[in-house]
Amino acid sequence: MPQIFKALASILAWVLWICGMVMGFSVFIHGMTMGVIYGPEPSPMSVWAGFAVALAYGIGAVVVMILRKKME
Repeated sequence: MPQIFKALASILAWVLWICGMVMGFSVFIHGMTMGVIYGPEPSPMSVWAGFAVALAYGIGAVVVMILRKKME
């Protein structure tokens, strides 16, 4: 494989990882400021969906890094 694919896979993995972290923290901070995470009522589904998407970004980054290792 050409080296450009390895470089693009590294960039994609970092972008996915950073987007996942930013999204996870932003959902957490937004939930804390709105009082829906630790409030008396159950959390709305949008909070858990946001965490699920952030987790999917993180898993996607791990999968891309595993595929990058196999390119060598």
